[in-house]
Amino acid sequence: MRKLLPYNLLAHLTFFVLLISCSSESNTQSEQISVREQPALTAEDTVKANIIYGGLNLNQIATLPSRVVLTGLPEHRLITLYKQMPIKNSDGYSRKEYYDYSDRVEYEEHFMPGIDIIYGYNLLNIAHHNLVTLKTTRLFQKPVLVKTIYYPSFVQDSLNRKPINRNFYFVSVYDEDTNQDTLISNHDLRRFYFFNAETDEKIQLLPSTYSGVRSQYDSENDIMYLFARFDENEDGMTERKEPLHVFWISLKEPKKAVRMY
Repeated sequence: MRKLLPYNLLAHLTFFVLLISCSSESNTQSEQISVREQPALTAEDTVKANIIYGGLNLNQIATLPSRVVLTGLPEHRLITLYKQMPIKNSDGYSRKEYYDYSDRVEYEEHFMPGIDIIYGYNLLNIAHHNLVTLKTTRLFQKPVLVKTIYYPSFVQDSLNRKPINRNFYFVSVYDEDTNQDTLISNHDLRRFYFFNAETDEKIQLLPSTYSGVRSQYDSENDIMYLFARFDENEDGMTERKEPLHVFWISLKEPKKAVRMY
């Protein structure tokens, strides 16, 4: 005949087994939560200036839509996506905001006939939405630093007293860590892209060894001149001592840039 354990000892053993079981289950849940809820790299982990770390994907940096840009193509709208930033209130608590420097004074004349612009600061991407097909696409597949967006002006414009409508976009952007310093900033080479109306066609207009500097408009020929600096020493950035060349783009056929100097 087996001897029964005293009641007090049995109670203590039962409590000990339950304690171990709960502790083990708690540790398992804690490990699962720590893995599952481990946050991806977001804007708080990046520098606050107009700079981002290279190699990030779209899920690793927080963005916020700023505004819907009305274009001269009735069914086409753009959405500006800015870097989300932590800002401390007067009470010391942090809240997330974004930097939006897109607002500017509207002039009677557009930047170029039929084309208006947005200047970017912490502008990481642009989304294109078609109101008819309900399709939304981002212009870039990863976070970038957009310098300037050229888009069809919403208000009807004219050239030589004739109505003019544009059906394309230009984007000036830093989209690669060309100088290999782990950051994407204005120290890298600045690309210049053409996008068609649906933004499903993308063409890099300047060679990869150049960095866009500024532009000028020729109303007589409806041409845009691009001044670009040549990365002569191939270090992924430009210096004033390096050659400055000039390209031209016909706004009637804006899919190629021709070097003229």
